[in-house]
Amino acid sequence: MGVYSRLYINVKSTILVFIKVNKHFMNKFIIAGLVGVVVLGGGYSIVSSSKEAEMAKKQMMEEEKMLMEKAEMEKVEMEKKAMDDKAVMDKEATMKDEKKMMSGEDEAMMKKDEMMKDEAIEGDSVMMNKGSYEVYSASKLVMAEKGDVVLFFKASWCPSCRTLDADIKANLGSIKDGLTILEVNYDTETALKQKYGVTSQHTLVQVDMDGNLISKWSGGGTLAALEAKVQ
Repeated sequence: MGVYSRLYINVKSTILVFIKVNKHFMNKFIIAGLVGVVVLGGGYSIVSSSKEAEMAKKQMMEEEKMLMEKAEMEKVEMEKKAMDDKAVMDKEATMKDEKKMMSGEDEAMMKKDEMMKDEAIEGDSVMMNKGSYEVYSASKLVMAEKGDVVLFFKASWCPSCRTLDADIKANLGSIKDGLTILEVNYDTETALKQKYGVTSQHTLVQVDMDGNLISKWSGGGTLAALEAKVQ
């Protein structure tokens, strides 16, 4: 039912009621006044309804706007989360690559260290393999750091000294690894004889790198017999 139809019914109902109650006082002015009141009331009702409709429409638009803003915020948050997740994944991948590179470098360094150790061991072995028979010098005692040093107190006029000397020279290539035999002149090295208590030629003294006595013996005409006494 339209607005005007409702207005008409209201006016009609009001007039009928008024006629029934106040039949004796009815006149044109009163009816006109009542009609005016009804019309004004209907107009106010129309304006009020229009305002309510406008407010409802405005509220609906605000709600739609809020929903759109909420959806936009959720979209931004999702995009931000996706970017953060990607950044975390990229960082983890980078750390794994760096760790792998470091592991490879560490492995390479370990192999290099092992090679250097092997080379050092081989070098030490080579140095120890250089057994020798040399004239005494105090600076040569350092050979005892990585091997053995034996002092051979020898006299040129001593037959047994000459026998051992000849055997050593005949077997220079067979001298024990790391063994250094130092020939000491029995007649001239008086201080050394006193230091080690040597009282006769053909005496052999094993010493350390500082010249301290390790062992002492006399006799033996071969290189093999000398090596057997070395401690």
